[in-house]
Amino acid sequence: MSETPVLRIAHLRKAYGDNVVLKDISLDVDQGEVVVIVGPSGCGKSTFLRCINGLEDIQGGTIELDGKPIDGSSKGIAAVRQRIGMVFQSYDLFPHKTVMENITLSPLVVQRRSKADVVREAESLLERVGLIDKRDAYPRELSGGQKQRVAIARALAMKPEAMLLDEITAALDPEMVREVLDVILDLAREGKTMLIVTHEMSFARAVADRVLFFDGGEVVEQGDPERFFTQPKTERAKRFLRTFTFEAVKHREPS
Repeated sequence: MSETPVLRIAHLRKAYGDNVVLKDISLDVDQGEVVVIVGPSGCGKSTFLRCINGLEDIQGGTIELDGKPIDGSSKGIAAVRQRIGMVFQSYDLFPHKTVMENITLSPLVVQRRSKADVVREAESLLERVGLIDKRDAYPRELSGGQKQRVAIARALAMKPEAMLLDEITAALDPEMVREVLDVILDLAREGKTMLIVTHEMSFARAVADRVLFFDGGEVVEQGDPERFFTQPKTERAKRFLRTFTFEAVKHREPS
């Protein structure tokens, strides 16, 4: 871990009119750290990631990437977004472009890198996510899990300093979830800095260096994943985790 955080969020506040979505959130994320954010729907998790990437204006506090402020309304926000990769649950691939074209477009057009280098790196990324054989396919020819792996490769092609992953398995069938999570587990082992919003509790426990539990726009609890999942400190976290335990028991096959 580096001494200076890659990301530093201090007293972040986000509101839509009178509706305060995020209340005084502060967080430092170190180089190579994987922070997983869990919590009930509507608690502000996805909005938090969107604020970090400058996709939402904020009403208070500061967000810094390597000591430089992120301001969604500033002229330099496009350059900042090149340094933070974000993957959404909806894939957002260009339907009229091939897999290779989807991955190489931004490095070629936005970063103006050489085509030979970009194509070579794109091929390496496709090998990494197990989709080199789909390089000339169009999104309509891919499964949901394959589309999400392409979206991850596209984000990595920009060589981001940090990755924001927003419920990337939420739109997938259960059979496709594992193939996407395996890619993220590999990235974590390689030391990629990531903030991950997920409802996959077993994945969160396996990949996280630290877990944040959001509720009502606030960080109610945070800490080591093993401690959080086995000995949560707050009653609210205990109730949240009991929901997942109940679901597991409810759907267990009889012996």
